[in-house]
Parts: sequence; C-alpha cells; structure tokens
Amino acid sequence: MTVPVWLLIALPLAGAAVLLLAGRRTDRWGHLLGTFAAVASFVCAAVLFVDMVGRDAESRTTRESLFSWVPVGELRVDFGLQLDQLSMCFVLLITGVGSLIHVYSIGYMAEDPGRRRFFGYLNLFLAAMLLLVLADNYLGLYMGWEGVGLASYLLIGFWSHKPSAATAAKKAFVVNRVGDVGLAIALMVMFAAVGSVSFGAVFDAAPVLTEGTLTAIGLMLLLAACGKSAQVPLQSWLGDAMEGPTPVSALIHAATMVTAGVYLIVRSGPVFDLAPHAQTAVVVVGAVTLLFGAVIGCAKDDIKKALAASTMSQIGYMVLAAGLGPVGYAFAIMHLLTHGFFKAGLFLGAGSVMHAMDDEVDMRRYGGLRKALPITFVTFGLGYLAIIGIPPLAGFFSKDGIIEVALGAGGVKGIILGGATILGAGITAFYMTRVMLMTFFGPKRWNDRASEATGEGHSAHPHESPAVMTVPMILLAVGSVTAGAALAIGGTLEHWLAPVVGSAEIHHVLPVWVVTVIVLSVVAVGIVIAYRMYGSRPVPEAVPAGSALTVAARRDLYGDVFNEKVLMGPGAVITAGLVEIDDEAVDGAGSGLGAAVGRVSDGLRRLQTGFARSYALSMLAGTVLVVAAILAVNLW
Repeated sequence: MTVPVWLLIALPLAGAAVLLLAGRRTDRWGHLLGTFAAVASFVCAAVLFVDMVGRDAESRTTRESLFSWVPVGELRVDFGLQLDQLSMCFVLLITGVGSLIHVYSIGYMAEDPGRRRFFGYLNLFLAAMLLLVLADNYLGLYMGWEGVGLASYLLIGFWSHKPSAATAAKKAFVVNRVGDVGLAIALMVMFAAVGSVSFGAVFDAAPVLTEGTLTAIGLMLLLAACGKSAQVPLQSWLGDAMEGPTPVSALIHAATMVTAGVYLIVRSGPVFDLAPHAQTAVVVVGAVTLLFGAVIGCAKDDIKKALAASTMSQIGYMVLAAGLGPVGYAFAIMHLLTHGFFKAGLFLGAGSVMHAMDDEVDMRRYGGLRKALPITFVTFGLGYLAIIGIPPLAGFFSKDGIIEVALGAGGVKGIILGGATILGAGITAFYMTRVMLMTFFGPKRWNDRASEATGEGHSAHPHESPAVMTVPMILLAVGSVTAGAALAIGGTLEHWLAPVVGSAEIHHVLPVWVVTVIVLSVVAVGIVIAYRMYGSRPVPEAVPAGSALTVAARRDLYGDVFNEKVLMGPGAVITAGLVEIDDEAVDGAGSGLGAAVGRVSDGLRRLQTGFARSYALSMLAGTVLVVAAILAVNLW
C-alpha cells in the first residue's frame, strides 16, 4: 500500500508549524527537525514514484479529494490533490533538491542565531510549493502560489536588520503581487465562462470557449508567470533577492519557485494551444528574457547576482519552449529539471566561496581559489560545464533540445527564435566563463585585503567548507552530469509526460549534428572572448567605465528606471489626483453640507429667545399673515 499524496505536504507543513510556533525551546534541534521533514517528504515522493512507474501510462494519475473547501452559491471547490506525471517531476525536484539544501543549510547557517526560524521558513516554502504543483484546481494552485510568495518574502528578508535585505523583500513582494493579480483575474474569467476552476472542467470546456476568452485567460496566466518566474517586464526583483541567505537563492530562486511560472503555462497547455495570440506572447516574453538576462549577467561582479541573471535567462529558455506548444512542453520541463541540478549546485558553490571569503561577494576580490577550495572548484566547474551545454552534461541535452524546437518553428519565426536561443548560448558561455575565471583562476586578489562585507580589518583565509556543505554540492554535481542523458536518451521524459501534456514531432530544418556543431562553435567563441578579457589579462580592482551597453547591463538594462518612469511615476500622479479629489470633492462635499446645516441651525437658534412676549408676538404675526392670505384668496 502506497502513502497518501497529502502526506507530501503535511510533513514539511507540520515541521514549519512546530518550528515557528514552539519558539526558542526548539533552537537546539530545530534545524534537524526541519531537515527530517524535508527528507521524509522526499522518501514519500520516491515511494509514490515507484508506485506510479509500476502502473500503465494511462492510469498513473492519482486524485485525492480531502474535503469540501468552497461551497458558495454556484462555486463548488473541493480541496483536492492530483499527482500525475507532470506534478511528479516537480515533487521529486522540490523534495530532492530541497532536502539537499536543508542539509547544506545546517552548516551554512550554523552560527546564525535565527537558524531555527530559517528552517521553519524553508519548511513552509516546501509545503506551499508542493501544494502549488499538487492541487487539482486553480484555486488550490493559487493558494500555494501565494504561500510561496509569503515564504519568499520571509526568506529574502531573513536578515531584515540589513536595510538592503528588507528593501529587497518588499520589492519582491510588491512585484509578485502584480503578477498575482493576473492569476486572480484568470480565475474570475474561468468561473464566469465555465462555472468552475478545476483543471478538468476548464480544459474540457476550452474547445467551446471563444478565442477572446481563451486569449484573456492565457494572457492573465502569462502575467502571473512573469511575476513568479522573473520574466520581462516583471524581472526586476530577482537580482535584489540575492540579499537573502545563499541557500534561499539555491532553493527558491534557482531550483523551484521561479519555475512555478513554467509549471503554470505547461499545466494550462489546453488553454494556450487554443489561444495562438497568448501563445505568441509567451514565446516573445521567453525570447526577450533569455537575452535580457544573459546580457545583464555579463556585467555583474557580484557572484550571486551574476547567477541570478543567469537564472532569469535560463527560465526564458523554458518559457520560450513552453510557448511553442506540445512540441516544446517536454523540453521546457527537461531544462527545468536539469537546471534545478546545475543552478542549485552553482549557488551552493557560490555560498561555499562566500563562506571561505568572509561573505565577500565581489568576484574582483577573488582569484586563485581552485587550490584553496578543491571540492567547490570541481563541483562548481561541473555546473559551469552543464549550464553552457558541453556534452554529455545535462545542459547539453535540454538546451540543445529547446534550440532545435525553436529552429523547427519554421520560416522567419524559426530563424528569429533559433537565432535568439543560439546567441543566448554564446552569451551564457561568456558570462559563466567570466565567473569561473574571476573566481577560481588567475592570481590571488584577496591577500592583505580587509573584508568589506564584515568590516573586519584582516585578510581572508580561504578554506574548504565542511562535509555537511560539500556533500550536497557533490550530489548536485552528479545530477548536473547525468540528469540530461537520463531524461533525453530514448525520449524518456517525452514519453513520460505525453499522457499529460501531449507530444508532437520536431520539424528538423537542419540535421541534429549540424545544429550541435553550430551551437558548440558559438559557445566556444563565448569562452574564447571571456578568456581573452579575464584569463589572459589582470582583473582590475576598480570597475572599468565600460561602454554604454556595459553601463546599461550593470543597471539591469534600466529595468528599475522603466518601472519608475512608466509605472510608479504615473501611479503616483494618479494617486495624488485621487487624494486631491477625495480631499476637495468627497470630503469637501461632506464638510460643506455639515457647515450649511450648522449655519441654518445658528439662524434658527437665534429665534429661540426664551421670552414669552416674543413668542406671543410671533404667534400674532403668524395669525395676521394667515388671515391676510385667506382674505386675499377669497377676494381673488
């Protein structure tokens, strides 16, 4: 008998509840409880995976309806879970990589007084992310969606005593709320058009809905995906989010949360397949973002921000593939899974470097660390080779698959998309080679230099991280080497996902080996250019002025400036106008009415003198007027 699906969520949720509600009494063993909850959830996932593999492809979906959740009028939503081939990919990634990052965090956060609370937030994130991918309806997905947003806010701002971390957390929260509005509107349109928000009902009704309705739903889902997955134009929060502890960057902003948008698009495939305009918008967003993030990554000296820009770019590859429909869904998920291994490994490697360098993040103050950090160097190096697509490592299979799908779009569209993906591969090779050279090669640039991060006046003394940190890095490096071949050879992942997302043959405009040669040649050019700039020349201590493009890349291609000028500025003007209307018109009307009543009351009050002769005279005058009026009427 297999384990219930709800236990996957319940274990980390229970861990979060204990760690966050029990208080300081759990400080000594809280990190162990949090790690146990994550590992236990992974074990349950493995058991469910084995059970799923043992069943026929068409009968692998497991559904559990736990209770009636929203019985309001015509809206009836059960709290239900659905475990199928697509959600299983995410469950294994979330719990597997999540468990390794929990173990790594034991060492990384060993000296932090808030370690127990940190593990509570990690558990909360796992529970929310698992709910997001296991819900059998959009309302349950929305609940998990908001849950990971909350956990992200808490983890980015974990060191809230730093103004930069507090600001980054608020920025991530606000930008994600913009995307969340899109998901909320999509749910409203679904209910208005279908009368339900369950996956089955919406997908069954999709063929009979108008194209306008499907386009509206698709565009709103895309807006939500842009916020959560840091895609243009809602990408500005991701770089600042690196203010959180490095394990947060590995778990949330590399392996899991930022892939939620890709999951949403692929899960909603039946909607996008019937809404070509929304599908085109998805492709455009993915293509623009993969180049946008790659260019930004070329100019970052902060090792974590360089990797964050890389994440933005790699998610762009996934979104582009997802926008190409059934032919691209499997490759989008494949790259998502391989990226989870090598990018999490790269971030943990960056954390190991920071651990050895007194939390210094500026690569201009690194150099020559391969001898001092041999394990970190090898594991980081394997992640580097995987992300730039060197065969037979993981990124080669998944990224080249997306490039072939993009070229297969045919015509001008295929040329543009294929060119963008190949150019992105070359730029990726450049900025990742730059990171490797500045960090691990060249002369030491950290001798007799005080740590600006800590303010302590002593030089750094690099040393390898403890085993509790290096073992997860080694396991992720193994995944970076083997995952691509395991998923790609023989179409393993395509066949696995086909009953859920469908499949289609790739239209090969060029032989596969020709595409491989072209891509590897472009990658080689990127590596050579990076070596000539950073390997064969001394790395200057000060940041060079650079070209206009370099300056723009350092400022994130003016993403924040765009938001301030186009969104924040007009928004502030509109808000000021509404405040003025409220003050002058709404409050003014109320105040004016009150003043008028007061003046009338003052006038009437003066008539009440309290003297009987005045009242008698008033009564006499009134009587005379009445009699005069009656006589006038009769005479008339």
